[in-house]
Amino acid sequence: MFTKTDFWIGLAVGVVAGAFGYKFIQSRAQQAQPAIAEGQADVSMAELVRQKEELEDMIAAQQAQAAK
Repeated sequence: MFTKTDFWIGLAVGVVAGAFGYKFIQSRAQQAQPAIAEGQADVSMAELVRQKEELEDMIAAQQAQAAK
């Protein structure tokens, strides 16, 4: 099993894909955090409007799913 080239190629591809996936998820998690954090009381109006629109979209999606 360990002498087959396919095994090692698959392992390498899996490790690389996992690393990219982990990095992607970490970047998405940082973007998803709200802009208002400790020590950051000065938030721009554009950021608040963006968050409001995102929340409205999430609410509409959940309501549409519940109506099915």
